[in-house]
Amino acid sequence: QVQLVESGGGLVQAGGSLRLSCAASGGTFSTYIIGWLRQAPGKEREFVASIYSSGFTNYQDAVKGRFTISRDNARNTVYLQMNILKPEDTAVYYCAARRVGTSDYENWGQGTQVTVSS
Repeated sequence: QVQLVESGGGLVQAGGSLRLSCAASGGTFSTYIIGWLRQAPGKEREFVASIYSSGFTNYQDAVKGRFTISRDNARNTVYLQMNILKPEDTAVYYCAARRVGTSDYENWGQGTQVTVSS
């Protein structure tokens, strides 16, 4: 199974940028779809973006045009570039992996906190 470790969270002012990284190990990285999901206090976890090994991407409507997901298969790493951050982006961000043809994310990182101040 693949293990995932996130990094890059922090505190930023509204309008600022952060880049999150998700480093994978212990599995065949190219066989996994990697997603970023987030959970804000008192809210359910929600999908943010995902990327296939081919580079095909999906985004939640609220982040389209502001966030960009990318992956480096040689480095087994996925990135989430977050621009024009808003206070409502404040959440714990998780990266997760699922196999092609499945709908449930089966491997999760520990999460990284992103806080956007107004």
